Amino acid sequence: MTRSPYELTTPPEVLARLHPRLRTYFGAVPPGHVGRGEGVFAVVGTPRRWLWPLLALFARDAVMFPVWERQVPFTVENHAARVRRGSDTGREAHPAVRAHRTFHFRSGTRTMVDAITAGPDGLVDHLGRRGRVSALLRAEVDGAGPDAGALRLVSTRVTFRALGRDLRLPAVVSPRVTLVERFDDEADRQRVSLVLSAPVLGTLYRYEGAFRYEIVPDAGPRRGR
Repeated sequence: MTRSPYELTTPPEVLARLHPRLRTYFGAVPPGHVGRGEGVFAVVGTPRRWLWPLLALFARDAVMFPVWERQVPFTVENHAARVRRGSDTGREAHPAVRAHRTFHFRSGTRTMVDAITAGPDGLVDHLGRRGRVSALLRAEVDGAGPDAGALRLVSTRVTFRALGRDLRLPAVVSPRVTLVERFDDEADRQRVSLVLSAPVLGTLYRYEGAFRYEIVPDAGPRRGR
């Protein structure tokens, strides 16, 4: 039976605390199917415009974008895949979920690409089309409290691939990714919040919003550019 990267790297007792509706999102995408969602982000990007030239560099690889917009319609597609780290074709391919999140900004449509993999060290998110930036993630699920049943992913290591090598950033300067996915029963929607922060500088980039999601037969690509 096929298992998702989350199921391969997260203890079963942790996954058992997930909200039942989130188990579809974090479970395996069956062969011949795709996970599709559609919703609206309340906010995307950062109002700190001095960061936009740096974000423009990441935009070239479909990681982040130099924007600060509200009420942004978006779609997400999740496909089962097998990927290698960056351009290193000599390594074993790992089970993955490749995601395309398409943002319909006022300035035009942009697509963020990443691949969540089950690597030898645990759950890893390879960001962008070429996967040059990677974050090792720790999965947490609260059993009680206001976030009961929500999945929280927190980065514990960030690496950049350059000149054929993985360069690990020291903790004192390393950015931190915090992603929370929860299900809102009252609204019948999944809610997502991502925050990228850095020591001293604080929040560098974020998005948060709500969407509906389902697994459907794969009838072909419907992705943005």
